Amino acid sequence: MTPKQEERIRTKISNIRKALAAEKRRFGGYDDSRGLRYMPASYFIQLADYKGGLAYLRWFGRNFPDDGGFPDFLFEWTIILFQCGKTKEAGRKAFETFCANAYLFDKFFDRPVMPIDKWHSSNVDIPEFTDQLTYSAKQPELAAFSVWLNDLIETADFRNRCDQYIEIYKRLGTEDDREARRALLMEARQLIESA
Repeated sequence: MTPKQEERIRTKISNIRKALAAEKRRFGGYDDSRGLRYMPASYFIQLADYKGGLAYLRWFGRNFPDDGGFPDFLFEWTIILFQCGKTKEAGRKAFETFCANAYLFDKFFDRPVMPIDKWHSSNVDIPEFTDQLTYSAKQPELAAFSVWLNDLIETADFRNRCDQYIEIYKRLGTEDDREARRALLMEARQLIESA
């Protein structure tokens, strides 16, 4: 990356931060219906400025504590945590990424994306969403991350939690009782929070 390209990316990050700050001053909080808050993570990865990315994600966590994020954003968060040596946190975020879209890791590793017969809670939880993923295990700068992630998702613990999560969503696909659905959703949430 040339210095000029780096400068352009840093300007984009700065402009996003300014737009979000202006929004908070104007409205007393964040509306951000444009989703600007998700963009800096990818820019920090492009710059290989993982410490800057981590600082941004800490800010994000404080200012958007209830924001589940999109699967690709959670994946970027996982990359940044790993690159900063925070593998335990990265492992938790990887599971959160899987729960947001169970197909993303297959796409990343260029494996067949096979639809799962389960309840898909949103349009970001479907196989087609993976078409938006711009990262690949073949990228040289992600080589160490790719090895770590592949080892992680092959562990018995990770696979067991994924299987539990999928089983809950399979049951949600056939359950009509409102209280039973609420209990299943709570069970899924607790599985994510306990990771």
